[in-house]
Amino acid sequence: MTARPGRVARGPARTGLAPALPGQREILDAAALAFTQNGFAATSMDEIAERLGATKGRLYHYYAAKADIFRDIVRAGLQELIDGVAPIAARQDLSCTDRLWRMAHHHAGLMMTRNSYQRVAVQAVEMRRMGKGVDAVLEETFALRDQYERLFADVIEQGRRSGELRAVDPRLATKPVLGALNWISLWYDPDRGDFASRARLAEEYADFVVGGLRWSRP
Repeated sequence: MTARPGRVARGPARTGLAPALPGQREILDAAALAFTQNGFAATSMDEIAERLGATKGRLYHYYAAKADIFRDIVRAGLQELIDGVAPIAARQDLSCTDRLWRMAHHHAGLMMTRNSYQRVAVQAVEMRRMGKGVDAVLEETFALRDQYERLFADVIEQGRRSGELRAVDPRLATKPVLGALNWISLWYDPDRGDFASRARLAEEYADFVVGGLRWSRP
């Protein structure tokens, strides 16, 4: 894998958010796959239990309803993004374009290595936009989404002020950036990708993001 100038070549990061109680991770993993394949409405507690190889009683020991499971998957997916990107955004030893590249690279990587969680998180945003189903349960998680968007917007704003990036509205520019990155979770097949292809794809997306915001050179 060829490193970009001034950047360390690494594969997409693998991170995880450990739940507070033993046994929850297995439930969330099974449910994330079910929600990814069937959607929220068509997924039942019975199916999640079947995927888990357990009884519904085990699910109800931790969760009162599937909406609560859905919420925790979305929360875990968003928190994984924040935990990985916030330290990059805070690095004052890097230029704004370097930070933005690394942030986009990390995000793209999670769309592939944590596909089911990230796809459910994207699904939740669409459900909220369409006014479907779980607004009350998910409302708190959208504070995390706003926090995450601000990380990108702040770096874009710093790049605009320093002259590294074009004079764009940072919050507006963040929307298509994250839209393009999030879309990876919808078309990428985690069963067919390998380390090299994931790393290459993450680099291409990071180049695309920075290239779209950087001043054009003659």
